Amino acid sequence: MDGVIAWFARNPVAANLTMVFIVVGGLFATTSISQEIFPEMALDMVTVNVTYLGASPTEVEQAVSVRLEEAIQGVDGIKQVTSTASEGVASLVVELELGADLRKAVDDIKGNVDAIDTFPAEVERPVIREITTKFQVTHVAVWGDIDELSLRRWSDRVRDDLSSLPGVSQVELLGARPYEISIEVSETALRRHGLTFDRVADAVRGASLDMPGGSVRTDAGEILLRTVGQVYQGTEFESLALLTGADGTYVRLGDVATVVDGFAE
Repeated sequence: MDGVIAWFARNPVAANLTMVFIVVGGLFATTSISQEIFPEMALDMVTVNVTYLGASPTEVEQAVSVRLEEAIQGVDGIKQVTSTASEGVASLVVELELGADLRKAVDDIKGNVDAIDTFPAEVERPVIREITTKFQVTHVAVWGDIDELSLRRWSDRVRDDLSSLPGVSQVELLGARPYEISIEVSETALRRHGLTFDRVADAVRGASLDMPGGSVRTDAGEILLRTVGQVYQGTEFESLALLTGADGTYVRLGDVATVVDGFAE
C-alpha cells in the first residue's frame, strides 16, 4: 500500500488523471443509473380469475377450477398452482420457477385458458394478470355533507385531477360503491300483460345497444350508418318498449318493473 501511495506522490500527473477519471465516472453514473424510492419487484406469479355468477363452490370447482388446472398444467416454468373455488368465483395463483420467462408464461397461460371451450354458458371471460408490487405514495380522503351521488362525482373529479399530475402513474378510488342500474321485475305485472322474464331480458338486451348499419355510397362520398340506442340512465330504461298493442299502445319496461338508478349493494 505504501508503494502505491509513494508512486502516486512521485507522479502527480497520473494521480490527477486518476482523480478526474473517478469524478467523471461518478457523475456519469448518477445521471445514467435509474433511481427509485420504491423499486419494482417481480414476484413471478400470475393470477387467473373466472366469474361464474350464482354457482356454488362445488359447481365452480367442477365446472371451472378443474378445467383451468388441466389447461395450464403443461405450461413450462410453472412451480406450483393454488386453486380456490368460492361462491361465483374461481381463482388460481400460478407460481413460476426461479428464472422462468414471466412474459412467455403469461402468454402461454392466456392462450391455453382462452382455448377452453367447455365452460358453462354463464361463465364470464377469464381475467389473467401478472402480480406486481405497488407502493402507495399518499392517501386523500374526500368528505362532504352531501348525498352519495354528489360525493361520488366529486371523488371522480379529484381522482382525475390527481391522475393528471406529473409523476402520478395510478390513482385508485376506494370505499365508493360502483354505479349500478337494477331492474326489479314484478311477476304480477308480467302475468297481467302476458309477458315472460326472458322476453323482458331480451328486450332490454336488444334495445340498449349501439349498432353499425353499414354504409351508403353516393356521388359525394361514402356515408356510414349507425344506430345509436345505448341507454345509460334509469329513466331511459323505463321507456324501453316491451310490447306493442294492435291499437298502437306500448307496454314499457317501467310498467312491469321498478328501475333503480343508483349504486351496487
